[in-house]
Amino acid sequence: MELVSEAVGAIAEQIAVLSKAADELSHRELIGLLSELTTVLRSVPAVEHKVLARLMEETEPSRLGEASSWKKVLTTALRVSGAEAERRLRRAKMLGPRRAMTGEPLAPVWEATAAAQAQGLVDEEHVAVIAKFHKNLPAWVDADTRAYADRQLAGKGSGMGPEELDEAAGRLLLMIDQDGPEPSEQERARKRWVKIGKQQRDGLSKISGYIDAETRGYLDAALAKEAAPGANLPAQEDPDGGRDTRTAGQRNHDGLKALLRRNLESGDLGSHNGLPVTVIVSTTLQELEKGAGVAVTGGGSLLPMRDLIRMAAEAHHYLYVFDEHTGQSLYLGRAKRLANAAQRLVLHARERGCTRPGCTVPGYWTQVHHAVADWKDDGQTDIDDLTLACGPDNRMIENTGWTTRKNAKNQTEWIPPPELDTGQHRVNGYHHPERHLLPEDDEGP
Repeated sequence: MELVSEAVGAIAEQIAVLSKAADELSHRELIGLLSELTTVLRSVPAVEHKVLARLMEETEPSRLGEASSWKKVLTTALRVSGAEAERRLRRAKMLGPRRAMTGEPLAPVWEATAAAQAQGLVDEEHVAVIAKFHKNLPAWVDADTRAYADRQLAGKGSGMGPEELDEAAGRLLLMIDQDGPEPSEQERARKRWVKIGKQQRDGLSKISGYIDAETRGYLDAALAKEAAPGANLPAQEDPDGGRDTRTAGQRNHDGLKALLRRNLESGDLGSHNGLPVTVIVSTTLQELEKGAGVAVTGGGSLLPMRDLIRMAAEAHHYLYVFDEHTGQSLYLGRAKRLANAAQRLVLHARERGCTRPGCTVPGYWTQVHHAVADWKDDGQTDIDDLTLACGPDNRMIENTGWTTRKNAKNQTEWIPPPELDTGQHRVNGYHHPERHLLPEDDEGP
């Protein structure tokens, strides 16, 4: 490790030299500096691929203090996002070195692309284009053709930009697949997905994806009635002379909302994590009295107060109202191991989601966790001893070096094992962005 530290230190020293040169070189020389820097930076991921490939080959996340996944190891140790961790792991699997079952070394899956990256000839944008090409290749394409295509794209990418390479990759894919067989059932199933994007400032969220033929059949049948002109017209919209002026897209939206609302109201969905499946909303007494501001749902989305009041009038959703300055705690002592519904509501309002730092899982998908002491260690099922944790993080405590505790503000702190302790935050602030705007001695609502 001393050798590594010396090498990294030498890199830092040379960066300082280059930084000084940036103040002294001519304009033409600066372009040359940028070009050489780009080549070096493009080659750095090749080292990371080797590191990750060796880790994934030789050990397990649990041995490093993570029970769930390599993704968690990276997000914790490197403080990168989950998406970035997944990207690095995907790249390492395709571009990193491998070993056969007998132990002999094997070339990377995308051998030509890996070599081009190691030489600094292609960057992540080029690699993303090549990765998309490989993903879109039909399953029937043989290994030799895949390797040939990889050599073609790596070679072309070494001399052109990502946009131009994307065009070339599209042409190459068409040449390979123009007379190919129909996609298999498994291939069609692999392409299905639905994503609900992040909520925007105006409260709207974008939905995108591909649905399979069966789902399309259900949706067409349901929306034929629910999205028909005049059906499920919002109360605030008055038809002009009895005519529905909504667009087809707006009618689809309102029809889908009506279907979801009736499904939740029916009670047919049963329970989830100790509570009936319904909308759980938390707000403060002060905001409710003012009729302004926003409430927070168990899914982590924001709900304008006017929408909350309208929803409360139409259905029996769970609404937890608490004072923003004081808060009453519920105590069960050792009477029960499992938190009751009232406690879960309090936790939804207080925690809003998984309390492990870096975890973005909202309250609907969490479990109640004994934060101070586990039940088997005489832990208490009192509201001040409980917290929320997603399933993987809750189970992780059982067989890793992670521990949890409560601080003076009754916030849950997660203490990593020494192997992963890089001085990161102990408290998750993701679900409480308003706290970042408050003085340090005020924990907020």
